[in-house]
Amino acid sequence: MTELVEHGQLFIGGEWTDPQGTDRIQVVSPHTEQVIGSVPHAAKADVDRAVEAARKAFDEGPWPRMSLDERIAVVTRIKDAIAVRHEEIARSISSQNGSPYSWSILAQALGPMMVYDAAITVARAYPYEEYRQGVLGPILVRREPVGVVAAVIPWNVPQFVAAAKLAPALLSGSTVILKPSPESPLDSYILADIAREAGVPEGVLSILPAEREVSEYLVGHPGVDKVAFTGSVAAGKRVMEVAARNLTRVTLELGGKSAAVILPDADLETTIAGIVPAAWMNNGQACVAQTRVLAPRSRYDEIADALAAAASALVVGDPLDPATQLGPLVARRQQQRSLDYIRIGQEEGAKVLAGGGRPAGLERGWYVEPTLFGDVDNSMRIAREEIFGPVVCLIPYGDEAEAARIANDSDFGLSGSVWTGDVAHGIDFARQIRTGTFNVNTFSLDMLGPFGGYKSSGVGREFGPEGLSEYLEHKMIHLPAGYEAGA
Repeated sequence: MTELVEHGQLFIGGEWTDPQGTDRIQVVSPHTEQVIGSVPHAAKADVDRAVEAARKAFDEGPWPRMSLDERIAVVTRIKDAIAVRHEEIARSISSQNGSPYSWSILAQALGPMMVYDAAITVARAYPYEEYRQGVLGPILVRREPVGVVAAVIPWNVPQFVAAAKLAPALLSGSTVILKPSPESPLDSYILADIAREAGVPEGVLSILPAEREVSEYLVGHPGVDKVAFTGSVAAGKRVMEVAARNLTRVTLELGGKSAAVILPDADLETTIAGIVPAAWMNNGQACVAQTRVLAPRSRYDEIADALAAAASALVVGDPLDPATQLGPLVARRQQQRSLDYIRIGQEEGAKVLAGGGRPAGLERGWYVEPTLFGDVDNSMRIAREEIFGPVVCLIPYGDEAEAARIANDSDFGLSGSVWTGDVAHGIDFARQIRTGTFNVNTFSLDMLGPFGGYKSSGVGREFGPEGLSEYLEHKMIHLPAGYEAGA
C-alpha cells in the first residue's frame, strides 16, 4: 500500500507557513481510487500574503537587481536538484495523475530539466539592451522583467509546465506565485524544497494549491502583473476575462485537436511507430496529442489495420509498473468523459476499430482502453472536440489538398505532423497548416523554439527567445541627436 503523504503548511515567499484557512485537498490515486495524500487548500488570504511577498521582492528585493549570471546560477541549481530527485518526482506525479512511470521519467522529470537548460541558453544570448538609430535620433531599447507573475498549471504534466513558466520568469528577474492543480499538488512540495535549497531569495516564489475560486482570485489580483496559464479553452477564456479587469498581461496555452497526416508515399512501419506514442501519449491527456490521423483512401485499409493492431497491443495497467504504456485517467470525471465520447462516436456512425470501453480485469481505477475510431468524418464531435483521453480518430481523405483542408478545419491550431517519403515535400505541406508547431516524420517539442497555438489553442508563446519575451517589458529611451554608445 502506498504511504500516505500529508503536508500541513504552504510555501509562501520561500518559507513554510501555516495556511490561513482550514480546508484541505485530498489527493486520490487514479489506480486504486484511494486517498494517497493531503495538502492545505490555499485561501484568498494566503494569495494576499503571497502577492505581497512577491510584490515586495520585486519592488525592493535583490532578485531583479541581480546580474543575469547570478540568476542563472540559482536556476541551474534547481535543474541539478531535479536531476538528483527525478525518480521521486516521476513516481509522485504518476501516483497522482496516472502517467505511465516510464513516460513520467522522460516527460515529468527529465523534461523539466531540459526546459530549464534551454531557458538558460536562451537567456544568455538574449538582447536585453540594444541601441538603434531612430527617425528623430538614437534610441536605447531595453527589456525589463514584467514583475509579479501568477503561473497557473494543469495536472497532466505539472513539473514540465511549471518549468515552462518558472524558468523564463525567474531568469527575467520576475517573481512568481505558482498555482498547482488540486489533482496533482504533491510534487509541488518537492519543487518547493528544491527552490529553498537552490537559494531562491525571500519572496520570489510561492506555491499555492487551490481550486478554481481561489485561482480566479489570484488571476484577478491587482498586485499581479502577468498571468501565465495552461489548461482548457473554457478556463483560458475565463482567465482572460478576469485578468482583463486589471489589464493584466496574459499568455494562454490551451487545447488541441491535432492532425497527423499520412501521405501516400509514407513508410507505414516507421509512421505507425511514430504516430502511436504521439496519439496515446500520457494516456491521451496531452494538449499536443495527435488525435486525428488522416489516411489516404488508397491506403486506408492497411493503415487502419496497422493502427488498430498497435493500439490493441498497448500495455494498460498500474502506472507505477515500468511495463505499463497506458495508465488510468486522472479522475473519474475524465474516465466518464472518454466513455461518453466513445458512445457519441458510435451514435455518429464511426466504427470502433480498437478498444471502446473499460479494459478487462481493471474494474478498479479510472481506466479506458486505447480506442481507435475508423470511418470518421471531420464534422463529427469526436473529430472536433478535445476529448483529453485515449480516443483517436482515423479520417480518410482523397488528395493532398483535401488532407490540408481537413487538418486546418478545426477550432484548434496547436500541433500536427506529416509522414512522407520526401522530407522536403513534407516541409511544403507543413507550411500550409495553421498550427503553432508541426512535425515532419517525427514528433517532438524543442524548447529552443516557440511553442503555442493558433486560434483557440492559445495566446502567446513559451520556450525560445519568444517565450522569454513574454516575461519582459519593452522600454524605449530617446537619446540626444549625435549621441554614440560607448563614446
